[in-house]
Amino acid sequence: MEEKTLLKAVIVFPIRARKVLLATKTKEGNKIGAGCRNGYGGGIEPGETAIDAAVRELEEESGLIARPEHLEKVAEIAFHNQKENGMFSTCRCEVFVIRMWRGSEHATATMLDPRWFPVKKLPLGEMLPADPMWVPLVVNGWRITGEVWYGPRQKTLLMKPRIAYVAGFKT
Repeated sequence: MEEKTLLKAVIVFPIRARKVLLATKTKEGNKIGAGCRNGYGGGIEPGETAIDAAVRELEEESGLIARPEHLEKVAEIAFHNQKENGMFSTCRCEVFVIRMWRGSEHATATMLDPRWFPVKKLPLGEMLPADPMWVPLVVNGWRITGEVWYGPRQKTLLMKPRIAYVAGFKT
């Protein structure tokens, strides 16, 4: 299996009053996860840190304005994505939660229908196939690392995701 790391990315989950803000990804600008509920994020641009990218993506996709010191890193996940030709690419993703920001959420060209969901009752059936195995952990205070293997277009899992807890456990 030949594999190439193509992308480093971030995902941010805003949390308040035991609820998490999730929106539905559009096809515009989203090759992965279009039509699925997710947190906010995207690729890390040249010269950016993961924190810089998280602040930028959160504002671009939701309207929420974050300060870097309010982001809390909760996970590192490698998403191995199989292409139609059988080749794999990997997206190494840093995952953050944030509990303090300015502004209010709104839909954007890339993220529609933002809604607050209780962290104990997430819309798992509306998310990518691996998300039910790791998103509930991070929005409920756990720190994890993981690896996920997706088939073409991230519609299926090729194997069960590997999730490991990081020392320190709940935040």
